[in-house]
Amino acid sequence: MATTAQPAGVEMPTPLRRSQGIAMRRSLVLMLMTIVMPGSAQLAVGKRRLGLVGVRTWMTLIGLLVFVGVLLLIPGVRNPVIGLIASPFVLTVLQWAVPVLALGWILLLLDAWWLANPRHLSTAGRWVSGLLALVLVVTSGTVAWSASGAFDAAKLIGNVFGGGGDTQVQNGRINVLLLGGDAGADRTGLRPDSMTVASIDAETGRTVLFSLPRNLQHAPFPADSPLHAKYPNGYFCKVTNLADACMLNGIYTLAVQNKKLFPGVKYPGVEATKGVIEEILGLKINYWAMIDLKGFKQLINAVGGIRLDIGKRVPIGSLHGPKGVYDWIEPGKNVKLDGFHALWFARSREYSTDYERMIRQKCVLNAMLRQLNPATVLTKFQDIAKAGEQIVATNVPTSELGTLLDLAVKGKALPMASVSFTPPLIEPMNPNFAKIRQVVTDKVADAEAEDAGPAPSASTSGSASPKPSATKSSKNNTDNLDSICKVSG
Repeated sequence: MATTAQPAGVEMPTPLRRSQGIAMRRSLVLMLMTIVMPGSAQLAVGKRRLGLVGVRTWMTLIGLLVFVGVLLLIPGVRNPVIGLIASPFVLTVLQWAVPVLALGWILLLLDAWWLANPRHLSTAGRWVSGLLALVLVVTSGTVAWSASGAFDAAKLIGNVFGGGGDTQVQNGRINVLLLGGDAGADRTGLRPDSMTVASIDAETGRTVLFSLPRNLQHAPFPADSPLHAKYPNGYFCKVTNLADACMLNGIYTLAVQNKKLFPGVKYPGVEATKGVIEEILGLKINYWAMIDLKGFKQLINAVGGIRLDIGKRVPIGSLHGPKGVYDWIEPGKNVKLDGFHALWFARSREYSTDYERMIRQKCVLNAMLRQLNPATVLTKFQDIAKAGEQIVATNVPTSELGTLLDLAVKGKALPMASVSFTPPLIEPMNPNFAKIRQVVTDKVADAEAEDAGPAPSASTSGSASPKPSATKSSKNNTDNLDSICKVSG
C-alpha cells in the first residue's frame, strides 16, 4: 500500500501535541459555552443534573426579561410595572438574587474549565486557558457587581419615594410642589427659599410653573391648619427689622418649632408650607418634593451639566463673605454650567433682586426638566441615584413613577408657561391673593386652550364672538425669561 511521503523540512505533530491541541480547543469551547448559556458545557460532557439547573435558570431569566420588556411596551400596563419594579420588596429580592446568580455563573465557568482537564494541556496551554478563565470570571463578577450596585441605587430611589401623596387627579391636572431648601452653616435650620408649583395636565403633560417669592407676607393658613388659630389673619409680624419679618419661607421653621401641633406628621414644615401655598394659589397639591441645594449641585453634575443662554453676568461669591465676589458667570449663548456654577447661578444674591433670582432658579429648573430624559436617566442612573440621597423628602409613591415619567416625556415637547408672583404683578409685603388666584385660573385655562387647539371662528361656528382665552393681565404676567436666561435650543 502506498504511503504519502512526508514533505521535506516539515515536522508532523506528535500524538502528545495533537492531544494537547484538542484539550486546548475543548477548554476554550466549554468556557465560551458557559458564557453564552450557563450549564450548556455541563450538559455537553454528561453532567446532566447540574447542566439542567444552569440552563433552566438561564432560560427562566431570559423569559422573565422578555416578558417584562413586552409589558413595558403596553401603554396601559407600563406604569404599574414600573411601580412594581421600583417597589422596596422587588428591589430587595433583586439585591440578593443578583449576587447569588452571579456566584452560580462563576462556579459553572470554573467547572467548565476543570472539565476540559487542564492537566492534559501543555504548560503554555494551561497559562492561556487559566488566564482566559480568570478574565471571564473577573468580567462576570464585575458585571454582577455593577448590576447589584444599580439595584442598590434603585432601592435608594424606592426608599426616597415613600408615598403618601394624593394620587387623585385635580380637575384634570397633577400639581407638584417643588421646594428648594438651604440648610447652610449661616442659616437657622432648613428654609425653602425656592417655592414653585408645577401644574401638569394629566393627559398631555403640558406644564405651567407658578413661583412664589420667599419674602411674601400675610400668607393665609387654611382653616384646618394647626397654625390657623395662632395666625387667623395670615402669617404676619410687626417688626422693625425685615430679617425678623414673618415671611413665606419662615413657615417651614415655624411648623418645626411647633411640631407638637402636628402629631403623627413626619414633615410638619413641609405640611404647613404646602397648606399655605394651596390656599394662596387655589390649587390642590398632589405631591411635594424638597431638595437641598447640595443635592441640586450633585444632580446637575450627575447628568453632565446644563446649557443656558445667559443674558446677564452673575457674580460668584458674597460681598459679605471672606472671599467677596471672586468670579463671574458671564453672559453668552449655549453656556454650559456644571453643578457648582449652576448652583451659584440659581442662588447668587449680589447685584440683583430676589425676583431676578427666582427667574434664574426657574430657568435652571426648566433646563433640568429638559435634560432629564429617559436616555440620560438610564445611562447615568447610579450617579443620579447618589444625588438623590440629598433629597430631604418627597411623598411621590413608586407606583406613580411611571405615570409621572410619561407626563415628563410628553411635556418636554410642549412649551412651558411660567408665572412669578413678583412686582409689578403683586406686592409681596401686601399681596392681593384674589388676584393671584385669578392669574392661576387664567394661566391654567390658557394651557388647556392650547391643548384643545384653536377655537372655531365665528363664521364657522355661528357664535357671535370667540371666547377670550384669558384676561389680558394674565398674558402680561408671564415671565420674560429671555432677558435674563433661557434654556439653550
